[in-house]
Amino acid sequence: MATPNDKWFLGFALAGYILTMWPVQGQDLPQFGPAYQRFELTLTPGERTEAVGPFYSLEYQERHRTLTLAPVYSEERDPDTDSIWVDIAYPFLSYRRFGGEYRFQFFQLLSFAGGQNQDAGGTKRFTLFPLYFQQRSTDTNENYTAFLPFYGHLKDRLFRDEVDFFMFPFYVRTRKKDIVTENYLAPFYHRRHGLGLTGWQLWPFIGKEHKDLTTITNRYDELVTVGGHDKLFVLWPFYFRNQLGIGTTNPVSQRAMFPFFSLTRSPLRDSTTYLWPLGVTVTDDREKRFHEVDAPWPLVVFAHGEGKTTHRVWPFFSQAHTEFLESDFYLWPLFKFNRAHSDPLDRTRTRLLYFVWSDIKQTNTETGKSLRRRDLWPLYTGRTDFNGNSRHQVLALLEPLFPNNRSIERDFAPVWSLWRAERNPGTGAASQSLLWNLYRRETSPEGKKFSLLFGLIRYQSDANGSQWRWFFIPSHKSKNHVPERR
Repeated sequence: MATPNDKWFLGFALAGYILTMWPVQGQDLPQFGPAYQRFELTLTPGERTEAVGPFYSLEYQERHRTLTLAPVYSEERDPDTDSIWVDIAYPFLSYRRFGGEYRFQFFQLLSFAGGQNQDAGGTKRFTLFPLYFQQRSTDTNENYTAFLPFYGHLKDRLFRDEVDFFMFPFYVRTRKKDIVTENYLAPFYHRRHGLGLTGWQLWPFIGKEHKDLTTITNRYDELVTVGGHDKLFVLWPFYFRNQLGIGTTNPVSQRAMFPFFSLTRSPLRDSTTYLWPLGVTVTDDREKRFHEVDAPWPLVVFAHGEGKTTHRVWPFFSQAHTEFLESDFYLWPLFKFNRAHSDPLDRTRTRLLYFVWSDIKQTNTETGKSLRRRDLWPLYTGRTDFNGNSRHQVLALLEPLFPNNRSIERDFAPVWSLWRAERNPGTGAASQSLLWNLYRRETSPEGKKFSLLFGLIRYQSDANGSQWRWFFIPSHKSKNHVPERR
């Protein structure tokens, strides 16, 4: 026999099921106090269900579905792109799948990944970073296993085409393109060889490397000349001597004896530093056409010329300009301004106290359309896209620190967004929500409606008239008076 508590539970469960399956009829979507609300989206075609305050939401945009149990779980599914995006206690657990490619990771330490390559073969990867790496493929030549520090073979990992090691760091062999480096007791001794290249080092005591002038074929099947070089260091980093770009039109000579001096000489650029890092650096860049004096870099910088103009005394002020870029600050980090202009892009960003206030504006100079984002941490975030669609939110605890992070906006923002306002100028629709729909207002060219106390008190009006609902009980519907034409 069911107990009274069981009957209450079954009653709420049945009510929730009925409301979930409630058919949509026009604009009158079902609401059930603070437990359940259902409404149309403002910025895109679709529908959203919210329940239990900010903790549950289900959103449909055509076939795209987003389920959120804030702040611990979220799931996006898009059949059109055959993709799934799942977060569990972000950023600890996540799962991503795009077509046949997938990846599951636990805080970037434990991960499973796989998919198909261009030859329609399957590949599966398992990583327990930084101890164990494994890949299995239908092409056995792509297989590898690595168990640090004992032994291993890796392909296309750790920024190298191949990595082999045994009892790391006693022996490590890496390959990047044609350059092979064999390390013994890395990084202290290594030998290196490649196309026209030989070298060795006993770090930090001495190291030498030589490369001949060579040619390679680029992706367009064109022969490209690669300059040679000669490199030498003694008691690194106190002395080194390099000859770069040998055989090219711009050979570069570098010499340094730290901390006394450092010299760079080439047909396009000369630079001299005395008493690094607190001394003076003088640079003449004939390619970019500017003269620069630093004392010391990057704290005090003065540059003049067609290619660069800079006046900086950190942290008091800085004004730096090139043909396409501008970077200024005053009493860093109190005020910071950046601009990038290269048609059709014109992007500016103004910041106060680095991230406390941020104003980003990006304009397409050909169409005149702009997008804009403003953040006032931790109180506010708002953005407007190129179509004029806007969204504003009060509070914003993490969004200003991690802008455009989908997981934070989806998993965490609903919990602390006390006020939300959206506007779509294309459709004329707008909506406002206070305290997770304690108060909600929606307007469109077809009519308007608002609700109070999570929908317990509702009002709706359209071309056919207006109506109130008090605690789910509809009042008499009044018709709009249309005057007769004479």
